[in-house]
Amino acid sequence: MSDITNILPSYLNTASAEEKSVFFQVLLHLADADGFIDKNEITFIKKTAQSKGITDLNVLEDFKDEDKILQKVKIIKNRHLAMELIREMCMLSHVDNILSDEETLFIGKVGIALNIEMEKIEQISNWVIDHIFWLEQAKVIFEEK
Repeated sequence: MSDITNILPSYLNTASAEEKSVFFQVLLHLADADGFIDKNEITFIKKTAQSKGITDLNVLEDFKDEDKILQKVKIIKNRHLAMELIREMCMLSHVDNILSDEETLFIGKVGIALNIEMEKIEQISNWVIDHIFWLEQAKVIFEEK
């Protein structure tokens, strides 16, 4: 799945420290939305953070408090950064191969808080799913394990 992050530019690189912190608090909350944080979800979050130059995830506090996160996420005013967050959330929600109702609901709530239209969230989600499908097809075609 890390291939997806190389396709599009990252607006997180120019985000403020506070925006970056909120970005990853949202991802951590999403990983915990179904009541269980999978090892692959933590690996995904760590790799994403490292690729953005963030090495200390201990600064992420209050990631379990959904109401606080939904208020904090409103500091993200850059539409491209907001859509990047939705994209990362969609990718993360598929890492453990289980898209729960809680994850879907939280992605929608974050989208609303960021003023991202539901149609746009659906487009982003479908794009991520299509990309995952094509990566899996490539493994079959090229006989990779």
